[in-house]
Amino acid sequence: MLKKILIILLLIQAQIILGQDSITLQKDLKVGLVLSGGGAKGFAHIGMLKVLEEAGVRVDYIGGTSAGAIIGALYSSGYTASQLDSILTALDYNELMQDKLPRKSKSIYQKENDEKYAFSLPIKNRAIALPSAVSKGQNFFNVMSKLTEHVHDIDDFSKLYIPFFCIATNLENGDMEILEKGFLPEALRASGSFPTLLDPVEINGKLLTDGGVVNNFPVDIMREKGVDIIIGVDVQDKLKDKEDLYSAPNILMQIVGFQMYDDDQLNRKETDLYMHPDISDFNVISFDVARDIVDKGEEVARKQLGSLIEIANKQKKTKNNIVNKIIHRKEEKFYISGIKISGNKNYTREYILGKLKITKVDSITYEKFYEGIDNLSATDNFKSIYYKFVKQKEGIEIHFNLKEEEVATFLKLSVHYDHLYKTGVLLNLTSKHTLFNNDVFSADLVLGDNLRYNLDYFIDNGFHWSYGIKTRYNNFSKSFFENIVSEDAASVNVGKIQINYTDFTSQLFIQTAFNKKIALRLGVEDKYVRTSFESLVNNQSVKNFIDNTNYIGVYSNLLLDTYDNKYFPKKGLKFFVDYKAYLVASNFEESFKPFSQLKGTLAGAFTIGDRFTTQISSEAGITIGDAPRIFNYFLGGNNQNFINNFTKFHGYDVADLGESAFLKTSINFRYEWIKKQYISFIANAARAEKDLFNQGDIFDNTKIGFAAGYSVDSFIGPIEMNYSWSPDTQRNYWFFNVGYWF
Repeated sequence: MLKKILIILLLIQAQIILGQDSITLQKDLKVGLVLSGGGAKGFAHIGMLKVLEEAGVRVDYIGGTSAGAIIGALYSSGYTASQLDSILTALDYNELMQDKLPRKSKSIYQKENDEKYAFSLPIKNRAIALPSAVSKGQNFFNVMSKLTEHVHDIDDFSKLYIPFFCIATNLENGDMEILEKGFLPEALRASGSFPTLLDPVEINGKLLTDGGVVNNFPVDIMREKGVDIIIGVDVQDKLKDKEDLYSAPNILMQIVGFQMYDDDQLNRKETDLYMHPDISDFNVISFDVARDIVDKGEEVARKQLGSLIEIANKQKKTKNNIVNKIIHRKEEKFYISGIKISGNKNYTREYILGKLKITKVDSITYEKFYEGIDNLSATDNFKSIYYKFVKQKEGIEIHFNLKEEEVATFLKLSVHYDHLYKTGVLLNLTSKHTLFNNDVFSADLVLGDNLRYNLDYFIDNGFHWSYGIKTRYNNFSKSFFENIVSEDAASVNVGKIQINYTDFTSQLFIQTAFNKKIALRLGVEDKYVRTSFESLVNNQSVKNFIDNTNYIGVYSNLLLDTYDNKYFPKKGLKFFVDYKAYLVASNFEESFKPFSQLKGTLAGAFTIGDRFTTQISSEAGITIGDAPRIFNYFLGGNNQNFINNFTKFHGYDVADLGESAFLKTSINFRYEWIKKQYISFIANAARAEKDLFNQGDIFDNTKIGFAAGYSVDSFIGPIEMNYSWSPDTQRNYWFFNVGYWF
């Protein structure tokens, strides 16, 4: 028996020596996956990964460039191919690549002062410059940070669930930079910084941009990682013929691709399994057809399914290193144990925390945290806002690394035409941290038929009280008033006459904001009003003053504005109440008596589906005491840039109605029949009386009017055409306006 056992052992040993049982000695195959860059064409990588998982291939290392780096990093951090498919194809890439933020991210000051400029140009070294790219890339970073939050504490990419590296280009010398350590979202932001589309990124003193410029298909780098088999997925097109070089993206990609194409050809030969999806019908910005591109990647991988299964069969079966990462729900809370901020110079910690809406160490939902990031980004004071979640025993410590905008001065421009002010060209100079931290100075000059200007200086102290100064000069000419009694002539019954209206107002105020949506302002005001008309006396033109007075008083107002769009809101509320008390006046001697005025607006918008919007607004104003007639509430016209107590009212011309108190309600039915093009119908009703309550008969002498209009939300602002009429007067009006209201 012992003899038989020895013979069997000798036979087994012989088989091993002769290699007849190769399965037992088979070496475990390490697979490296290389994903090329290609913008939107990179969605094909997701389709390929689906087939890779289906075949059972274990990926041991991933390297990528640009779009390949993004998808490769997310896969390395634990997402499945199906999760990447559902997450990445659902993103709005127009918003992602253009730094678009919801209006709610803007401060009350920005909503009041900034939404009137069509163009903004930075001023650097006393010269007008051009932006370095279309986007700062903050939205892109935010998404990458959200998706990789669970690996924020990993600064060595070889320690990810699948080891990873990506490629970037040193913009100063053109060298290739291999990013294997650091903060993963920052590395992806650098590798994917497509020239002119996203700003370059500074990492460790090096200015980095898209890695595709130097190595779009880094098979050579992967070979150095000691893998046995390299699977390469290349979504880069061949160089185009002249017939195809008709668009800016195609031309730019052709220029970038000169060196890229030659290098990629060498790297293609180094792959063990090469895949090139047929995506010639797509380009780097074909984000709107992401699903089709994913399918193309899956299609080319299925042709290699047999080879993939063969590779999988040669690998040892180990635990799947995909962890099925689940993104945090918006309403899920986490505890902030501490906040560290670096990189801020001109903006205080209080200012930054105020914008983030984090005033104390406390629990916060993920939704509120990312809203705070949007708020800070919307200030336009920071070139980049990088943040990292560092897990502590008692919660999460957030590390902020901020880079302030180097350019602090901007030239802004707009154009406009309307029925009252006629033509106007707006020139604005905005300067930040001019005198103190957190401050902004803005000067508007309107050139055209009616010269105007606005000067604003505001120190924003976040959740502390802020301070500001405003001064405004405004003038226009319009027919209104009846039975004029001038200071220089006897009573004249001339009906409506052409009034020259001039207003010069200066305000000094303090302001505090609640939850970024509500602002309370308290201040003092000096208002100089001059109104006059021309008349003929002895065949000579004489200027007759209706009012030529300086009024000094105090005021307070409260503003809530949650509209998602200033001019064409689809949802949100607007509430504004304003109280002014004028205590002293010139040119009245002993006849002036202090008076006050209270007025308010409550408006809201809601949308059924995505196209039909109803906007309802109610406004009211009363006068307490005997106010000069120039302080009456005047209703009529279509303008959104009225000053003082002028209010639009469809069916009537500017200032057709006027009294010391008014009540008005309007309803606007608006239909978006083409994107950013609207058809609207408006009905409004109002009373302008001294006694609004009229002993309970509040509907007596009610005026009504209607309007139908067509509007376009263009890059220079609203372009509107309105036809309005009223059955009260049997009159009708056409109103046109072009551009943002200012």
